[in-house]
Amino acid sequence: MTLVLPFDNSYAQLPPRFYTRQNAVPVREPRLIAWNAPLAAELGIEGGSDRETLARIFAGNEAPEGATPLAQVYAGHQFGGFSPQLGDGRALLLGEVVDSHGRRRDIQLKGSGPTPYSRMGDGRAWLGPVLREYVVSEAMHALGIPTTRALAAVETGERIYRDPGAMPGAVLTRVASSHIRVGTFQYFAARRDAEGLRALYDYTVARHCPQVESPAHLLAEVIRRQARLVAQWLSIGFIHGVMNTDNTSISGETIDYGPCAFMDTYHPQTVYSSIDAHGRYAYDNQAHVIVWNIAQFATALVPLMPDQDAAIEEFTALVHAMPERIEAEWRRVFAAKIGIAEAGEEDAALAGDLLARMAEGRADFTNTFRALIEGGARDQFLDPAAFDAWEARWRARLAREADPEAVMRAANPAFIPRNHRVEQMIEAAVGGDFAPFERLMGVLSHPYDDQPGAADLRRPPAASEVVHATFCGT
Repeated sequence: MTLVLPFDNSYAQLPPRFYTRQNAVPVREPRLIAWNAPLAAELGIEGGSDRETLARIFAGNEAPEGATPLAQVYAGHQFGGFSPQLGDGRALLLGEVVDSHGRRRDIQLKGSGPTPYSRMGDGRAWLGPVLREYVVSEAMHALGIPTTRALAAVETGERIYRDPGAMPGAVLTRVASSHIRVGTFQYFAARRDAEGLRALYDYTVARHCPQVESPAHLLAEVIRRQARLVAQWLSIGFIHGVMNTDNTSISGETIDYGPCAFMDTYHPQTVYSSIDAHGRYAYDNQAHVIVWNIAQFATALVPLMPDQDAAIEEFTALVHAMPERIEAEWRRVFAAKIGIAEAGEEDAALAGDLLARMAEGRADFTNTFRALIEGGARDQFLDPAAFDAWEARWRARLAREADPEAVMRAANPAFIPRNHRVEQMIEAAVGGDFAPFERLMGVLSHPYDDQPGAADLRRPPAASEVVHATFCGT
């Protein structure tokens, strides 16, 4: 059966120095693990019932009609150090489609073999990170947070060598509003390629922000999107783990799920990423890091301005105002988590006081907030009296709200992709058992529903199950 992807490719029309055209490297024995049929329908993909055809195409063994496979080039600050050339070292953009909502979407293979940007890597991915990104990105979508999506996962029938040893290979198909990053702008700015930078700016504006009239307006729009995104991350206890500028999307989506994790026990300086030795991207630092990343974006935009001294002054003011915008978004989302529809200054203090008590009392982040609805929040604390002292003030404040339970139910998920469950799912899949993956996908597609039959997936890890470190691993 023919698989029809209605490609309408535009990035491939940019100058050749924006990318390298190449095909994926075929794999030995592709086998389809997962296919996101609802997303495929949204993208206008037809003929997706033949699993063998899907496996061949989304492993990279067969390029679908209309595809223009290419690896994008970009630069980036990685843990604060600038790399003037990075790029898609294990990914290929197949092309773009315009979905049923009129939105242009990239379709990208991840783990499809080496490219000129692989930096001595094999360009492949193993099964664990592919399934982690599939589960977490789809969970983020269900949680209502802007994110890339997972369309397909395919086993390759080959072994990939990583620190654990020989692991089963896999390829993920990712869907994004685009893969334009802060690092994409940095690449052309660092080369003083004014023509390339202008072409990138014009393309980005046309694709993502057609209402924008100047680089300053684009900067302001990206600030707005990223401030809201990071506040949403904080509201669900999400830690990206590798917030480099090449992982900061201009579209405002969560992108590149490497050593990401969701907090169990709350503490503001929680770090899971094995490569974040100094806690640069700790939970509470994410709001500061995104400002730093956007400052690098602003720097890359300066050469587009005819009066660069005036531009520096204007851009600096926009970046310096970003923490206040993030704080406003934080107040909004955390007020909702405690049942307050319109947040005031005193409500931010009330939410902050609860978080301080949670950190001291080693309370589970997700379960504590959900228990504000269900009852039993005090049981999450080592010393329940710490919650009792806060609860009286909270109840008094809720008396002024029309429907606090509805507000909390919309803000506090019952289910997140808990780290130990993700690791257990990966271990089972490596052994050939995909039932835990399917179960996680089913439950996490409705994270705000009670789902009594899945109560075990809400349980924090036992001492022997705690995940202390997460890894890029692809």
